[in-house]
Amino acid sequence: MFALNFNNTLMHIFYGKVALIAYLKTIKTANSTIGFVPTMGALHQGHLALMQRSLKENDDTVVSIFVNPTQFNNPEDLEKYPRTLEEDVKKMRVLSDKIILYAPSVEDIYEGNTVSQNFDFDGLENQMEGKFRPGHFNGVGTIVKRLFEIVTPTNAYFGEKDFQQLQIVKKMVEKNDIPVNVVGCPIYREESQLAMSSRNERLTAEERKEAAIIYKVLTEAKAIFQTGTPEETIEFVENSFKDNKMFELEYFVIADESTLLPIDLKSKDKNYRAFIAVFVNSIRLIDTISLN
Repeated sequence: MFALNFNNTLMHIFYGKVALIAYLKTIKTANSTIGFVPTMGALHQGHLALMQRSLKENDDTVVSIFVNPTQFNNPEDLEKYPRTLEEDVKKMRVLSDKIILYAPSVEDIYEGNTVSQNFDFDGLENQMEGKFRPGHFNGVGTIVKRLFEIVTPTNAYFGEKDFQQLQIVKKMVEKNDIPVNVVGCPIYREESQLAMSSRNERLTAEERKEAAIIYKVLTEAKAIFQTGTPEETIEFVENSFKDNKMFELEYFVIADESTLLPIDLKSKDKNYRAFIAVFVNSIRLIDTISLN
């Protein structure tokens, strides 16, 4: 453990799981609750909103910062992912001095065997992100399961921007009988309505401004979907990006929220969601919106 002091505010930071587990044992009681917010750092207001909710709803809150190598299928993306631990600590310290931070090394997590476990998520892993990022969700499942085993939280908080990931974590918890309540939280957006993401920091000022088109197209697609067909909605989105040289649409999918399977026809008794992935030059951004 390392106690980091900024402006006389003390914060507990752990770089190793053994020390963290030992400390958590000293503060747990039979009736106390632990909230957990797993992150890869480069914290933004969306992350802080998850932490605020955890602080409000639990006796103690643990935040992890770990850039997980097994969920990156693109080595360049892993290398360029922002690592800003000192700045992240400052942001958390402003929020609360009661947050417990776990910032492990790859060795501490994987113990010399940096490979993913294979999971069966009942097909949720084969859609959208899973289709375009092979092995991604095995990596996600591996790290989240490991972190749950270390932290043993009561409640764990995830943003709905990564809605597919949220559904997959819920499925993993269900299939592995892990005693944690997975809480999905609303997407936090910039003033332009661009979904907040650590990757946004890699955008130029112009790219960041223009990327507001992603949410604009999603909201227009939602309006079209209300009276039109899925096919008409998809055609509108594809045409919206076709002649825009700054953006490359990787996918736009309308799916059943529970199965994540793409739909051809609408049914009144089901919930639907639109998913989008767009490249802004080489930077990949995702977003989603409920269509009901």
